[in-house]
Amino acid sequence: MQAVEILEHLVAFPSVVGSPNDAIVEWIRAYVESCGARITILPGPEGDRSNLFATIGPVDVPGYILSGHMDVVAANEPAWSSDPFTLRAEAGRLFGRGTSDMKGFLAAALAALPALAARPLARPIHLAFSYDEEAGCRGVPHMIKHLPELCARPEGAIIGEPSNLRAIRAHKGKAAARVEIRGRAGHSSRPDQGLNAIHAMADVLAEAVASAERLARGSFDAAFEPAYSSLQVGTIKGGQAVNIIPDLCIAEFEARAISGVSPSGLLASVKAKAESLRSHGLDVNWEPMSDYPALSLPAEAPLAKLLAKLTGQEPLAAVSYGTEAGLYQAAGIDAIICGPGDIARAHRSDEFILVDELMACQAMIEALGDRLAV
Repeated sequence: MQAVEILEHLVAFPSVVGSPNDAIVEWIRAYVESCGARITILPGPEGDRSNLFATIGPVDVPGYILSGHMDVVAANEPAWSSDPFTLRAEAGRLFGRGTSDMKGFLAAALAALPALAARPLARPIHLAFSYDEEAGCRGVPHMIKHLPELCARPEGAIIGEPSNLRAIRAHKGKAAARVEIRGRAGHSSRPDQGLNAIHAMADVLAEAVASAERLARGSFDAAFEPAYSSLQVGTIKGGQAVNIIPDLCIAEFEARAISGVSPSGLLASVKAKAESLRSHGLDVNWEPMSDYPALSLPAEAPLAKLLAKLTGQEPLAAVSYGTEAGLYQAAGIDAIICGPGDIARAHRSDEFILVDELMACQAMIEALGDRLAV
């Protein structure tokens, strides 16, 4: 099956983050097994979605992981020119939700399987397809935990996020959390009889802004844009009417960390400020939403040199967005980003990938197979 045909099947599954993914997992399982690969389905704790791990070649020697996520963001943008879950081809472009981010990489990897299976691989290639990456890399930690049972420790992991097929050695880490403050409602004419949850949240917001300003003054890592860790308030909700004391306020906070900095640690002062409000009679709930580490692969690492040979380009130093790569590195597996498509096309209407990009990625994966053959 050709990569474009495979991509057409994958796009047709509305595997939106946070939703059941049995249908796409089952389709990939059947296809991968038809190519002769060994496959393991790894259900997550949610009970309605799974990771998928497959191997071509021997499992008892170190090889390489091709890592990608099966979920996509919702396609609620009003400006789509066609059904986002029906692949549309036009002038060498393939339109549809997830074409760049990142079902294009999945399609290229799956299309390469027959050629890989026909090679006498001395070292294996593994497919590690995860769920709920778009919700903060929630699925892949469950798969990484099982890797020692599934294969010898891999030499490296290639995370196929859209990078115009140029390898990337580093990305920022990320942590996000939701804060819910409950006070006491009442008529606005009697503020002495209520507890204003929005007023209480103002102290938490002020701490977040102050933390963001401190971070902008350093430490710095020139590989990133911006060169410092960051923190922001992303959403805030509260109140019913102007004459009612608001008894509920909810805000979401996000931190992005340069290499060597704990993402969740960046939110520590915000969390402490929120929890201090309990002494004022308020109910406070701090709910972590995501937490994954930064990636930092040295330029001289064998994986970086391998990708330079496979792509014909020196890897880029860093990007500011995050991926599953940092989690692989934290587990002791070197990781690097390299995939078809462009991140600038992701999470927007009329997302697309070029046919030529798909073919180039498939060729890169098959070239990796050549290097691993006897």
